[in-house]
Amino acid sequence: MSRYLVDKFLYTVDRDPELVARYRVDPRGTVEWWERERANRVLNLHSGEATTWLGFSDEEREALATHDYVRLFELGAHHFLTLTLFIALFEHDYEEPLGFQREYARRLSHVRLPYPDIST
Repeated sequence: MSRYLVDKFLYTVDRDPELVARYRVDPRGTVEWWERERANRVLNLHSGEATTWLGFSDEEREALATHDYVRLFELGAHHFLTLTLFIALFEHDYEEPLGFQREYARRLSHVRLPYPDIST
């Protein structure tokens, strides 16, 4: 797994409200666009500097494209990054405060120590 690239996706999308909205309605298209246009940018979007060696594995791409935060966690994506992005995506779908967070915890309740390695 390219944990770094998955974490970079989670981090950069979460910090851009337009990308959050785009990812919610078109997750597969957003993942494909982001991997093609943003994944290999070095430093920032305006520098023009890029690399070509990073890419998602098929399993990572599918988990991102299907909003499968459980699988992302199991693959070693950073739990704080998955939680914060998916809160932004889905918190308004729940009637109660912390509704999504409870759902997140319930869906990850099968995970036991030691947790997946999140080092990049």
